This record gives sequence, structure tokens and C-alpha cells, in this order.
Amino acid sequence: MKLLWRQWSHKKYSHWILKLGVAILLSGLAFRLFLSQSSRFEPELEPSFFDKTELPPKPTVTVDAPEPIPVVDIPKPPVFDNPTSSPSTDVPVSEDETPQNGRCDLLIGDWAPNPSGPIYTNASCPLMDSHQNCMGNGRSDTGYLYWRWKPRDCELPPFDARRFLDLMRNKKWALIGDSISRNHVQSLLCMLSTVEDAIEVYHDAEYRSKRWHFPSYNFTISNIWSPFLVQAAIFEDYNGVSSSEVQLQIDKLDKNWTDMYQSLDYVIISTGKWFLKAAIYYENDTAVGCHICPGRNLTELGFDFAYKKALEYAMNFIVTSKHKGLIFFRTSTPDHFENGEWHNGGTCPKQIPAKEGEIQLKDVNNILRNIELAEFVKASAKANENGVNLKLLDFTQLLLLRPDGHPGPYREFHPFAENKTAKVQNDCLHWCLPGPIDYLNDVIMKMAINS
Repeated sequence: MKLLWRQWSHKKYSHWILKLGVAILLSGLAFRLFLSQSSRFEPELEPSFFDKTELPPKPTVTVDAPEPIPVVDIPKPPVFDNPTSSPSTDVPVSEDETPQNGRCDLLIGDWAPNPSGPIYTNASCPLMDSHQNCMGNGRSDTGYLYWRWKPRDCELPPFDARRFLDLMRNKKWALIGDSISRNHVQSLLCMLSTVEDAIEVYHDAEYRSKRWHFPSYNFTISNIWSPFLVQAAIFEDYNGVSSSEVQLQIDKLDKNWTDMYQSLDYVIISTGKWFLKAAIYYENDTAVGCHICPGRNLTELGFDFAYKKALEYAMNFIVTSKHKGLIFFRTSTPDHFENGEWHNGGTCPKQIPAKEGEIQLKDVNNILRNIELAEFVKASAKANENGVNLKLLDFTQLLLLRPDGHPGPYREFHPFAENKTAKVQNDCLHWCLPGPIDYLNDVIMKMAINS
């Protein structure tokens, strides 16, 4: 009986083992069949996709950020109702990028809203003349502070004071000309002062020519007073009133700038408005004519005669000098006097920029500019022949569109404090600081880098 039980148990065990083996075999076949069928639904990946794709490089972090400007009460930007005048959202291009249709002209553009405002204020920069300190003198409208110059065909990088100083290490700059040049120098100094304070190291007896030094960069900027570029005896008071005609030697250059010229690495030279003054003209130390000189028994030659002669002499000196630096010739800037001029009650009440076509250059400014462009064209050809790097800064249109940027009555401290209707001297020629003239430096920096 026991033997029969063992035989039956052994057969039953073997039969169970056989069934288990068959089940495992069938399960394996079924699983393999499932995999082969399911592979039909997997997405196809291009085998070279990861080979072609690289992770973007990490952005470079700049650690030498400009030093902070002292905290001052900066007015809030105005609200722009016109949606077409909203700040540009274009992605800035690199400084060397030019539009596909040709070379970008930095001087053709429009004034665009700039809610961030200027990089300095009258409180953070002590280097501006009181006449251009519009905020400090009580100008209450602040919209003129919130615009930037935007070329139409490319992006103009904002002025980078630290980079400018780095590039100009051990260099010498000079701005040569009249009070607009002085205005411009102070704008540049104020922008650079966001990185390092300039130290005044020289001034002439009348404080009209000055020089500043940035010690960390061994960089100097000079303002050389030479309103005619040629020698002149001037008889004028604080408010621009002359007691006699200017004595102008139109064939003798002013040594105030020619004696320093060869030592300079960068020069911005300009003139213009002073030639409109009453003057007697001399050549070879002999009076040859005049402009506005009744009773002098001299031929009225007009200011254009003297301007062409003086610029011709100045340009000839430049293009034959073999100077190896960069020379900018800046056109004269327009004024915005309305209902009169400087001497007879003219004002400039506008509070927003003009659009192209809304404002025209005055006839006298057109005459000055046409002479400047003609003389530059002649000089440029000679400069190329002689290896002189001469560039044109035609800021006329850029500044023509900013009738809102002048001190107006705020050339003096709070002119209406005692009398709200007082008649005061208006300045519609120079520019508030900060103000539109700051954006000349954006253009100049890019041109200097590209040159």
C-alpha cells in the first residue's frame, strides 16, 4: 500500500513540474510577442538630435558694476498717453551690428520715452554751471528728463561711463569752441562722475578754459575756450551785451587751441553762433570789411564771409597737421527762441520734444550749417589723403527736435520767486543738465569705439 502511494505521489509531482515548465515557456513567448507588437507605437527619435544640440553657455556675470549714485529726490517720469510713444522693447543689438540694408546712421532717429531718466542729477554732479542747473533753479516740469535718442535703423547702446574711462586710460580729450562746448564738457563730466569724480587741475584767468583729471585712469578732459577758432578781441559782458564790435583776425588761428592740438588724442571742435555778432574783419592785420558796423566806413561783408574764411583756415590746419588721433567736427547747435531772440525777449515755452517736420531750422542756422558741411566735405578729402582721422558730428537735427530742453527763464535761481509775472532773461540756446545734450555722448562713444 505504501509502495503504491509513493508511485502515485511521484507521478503527480512530475506532472506538476511539467505543467509549471510549460506555463513558464508560454508566458515567455507571450511577453516577447507583446514587446514586438508594442514597439510599433514608440516615437521615432532622430539619433543625431542630441549630437546637434548644445546647452547655451552660462551668461558672464559682471562684478565691477558702477558705483551707486548718491540718493536724491528724482522726479517721477511723466505718463505717456500716446501708445505709439511707449518705450522701445526691441532687443538691443551688439555695438558692432549694423542693419541688413546698410550702415546705420546714428544721427537719423527720433526721441523715444525713457522712463528710467538720466544717470545723474543736479544733486549728484557738482560740475555744472548754475545757468544749466534747471532743476536746482526751480524748473518744475520734469518731462524733458525722460527721453532718449533712438536711431531708426539700429540700437544705440547707452553711454557706459566705466567702459568709456577704461578705453580712455592714459588718453587726453579736448572740446574746443564756445559756451556750447563748455555745456557739453560738463555733461560728459557729470556722466563720468558716476564712476569717479573729476579733479580740476587747471583754469585760465577768466575760468573759461579748464582741465580735469581722472586719477584712477590717468585720463584728462580739457575745455578750450575759442569761440571763433581764430584770434578775436571781444568786448562783452556777463549777459552777452557788447560794448563794441568784435575785432576778428580771420586769417590767424587762436593759439589757445593750436598750441595744444598735437598733444591731444581726441578732439571735438566746433563754433558758429559767435559769428552772428557785430564784428570788424581783418586779414594781414588790415580791416577788409565788417558785419553790422554802421558808421565805420567799411564794406558790409556779412557773417557768412567770415565764417567760411575762419573754417577754411581751421580745417586746413587740421588736415595738414599729420595728427594721429581722432578729430570730430561738430556742427553748430540750433536755438529755439520764440517771439524774439536772446536780446529782445525771446522765450522757449515748449515742454515736450517735437516730431520731424513740426519744427524748421531758422534761416540763419541753415546758413551756418551749409557752410559747415561744405567746408567739412572739402577738408575730408584732404584728410583722407593725409591720413588724418576726421569725423563729422552733425547733431543739428537731433537737437532741433528738443525745444523743451533749454533753461529758458531758469538760467537764474528761482526767477519767479518774488514776482510770478516777472520778465526775465531766457536762455533758449544752451541745454539743461541733465538734458538732451547728454545723448550726444552716447553717439560719440559709439563712434569713438568704431573708429
